[in-house]
Amino acid sequence: MEEQKVPQNIEAEETRPAGATQESPPAGESGSEAQNAPAGQYGLPDDGQQPAGESRQEMDVKELERRLAEQTALAQDYFQRLARVQADFENYRRRINREREEWFKYASQPLVAELLSVLDNFERALAAREEDPARVVAGVEMIYRQLKEILTREGLSPVPAVNEPFDPAKHEAIMQEETDAYPDNTVIEELRRGYYFKDRLLRPAMVKVARAVSSPEEQNQGQEKENKENNQTSSVC
Repeated sequence: MEEQKVPQNIEAEETRPAGATQESPPAGESGSEAQNAPAGQYGLPDDGQQPAGESRQEMDVKELERRLAEQTALAQDYFQRLARVQADFENYRRRINREREEWFKYASQPLVAELLSVLDNFERALAAREEDPARVVAGVEMIYRQLKEILTREGLSPVPAVNEPFDPAKHEAIMQEETDAYPDNTVIEELRRGYYFKDRLLRPAMVKVARAVSSPEEQNQGQEKENKENNQTSSVC
């Protein structure tokens, strides 16, 4: 007949006296190593203390908050500086524009002040025109010299013209004359004076330019060409 096996733990329960409690095994004989490890080891908290990981996280958060507050204060300081610089620049731009407008508005004031003496002399000459015409002419000549001196001081100078080679950059030719008294393409007469204002051409001189005398053959060719053009014009009509 087969013998029935009884579990050992059941046998121990049965052999334990009634009312006896189960004793905890001595340290080192039962339980895991974690249960026997000192407090704090393996991340286990001490009694009444936070775990080391949580304490470190709180320190990191406080450090980040401190840095955030510093950077926020720094950004606000930069913003205030930028706002002040922008305001100063706007004031500077308005002041420069106002000064430039005033400069353009009153730029001719010194010239007008100098021309006042010319105006006074003109009024004196006109007042004396019926008393002594000779004095009027002398007064006009004096006014002309005075006006010329003022404009010369301001930078006005005439364009050289007569006996100068024709230069289309500063001469405006409105007439030509065949002559052997001057070299070809030479200015022989000034019809209206030209002027420079400092280094700029203010007005070109209006001039008459010499042209070399053509030979008889050239005159015949020119006459034939002119007759041919006239005949073509007549046939078209």
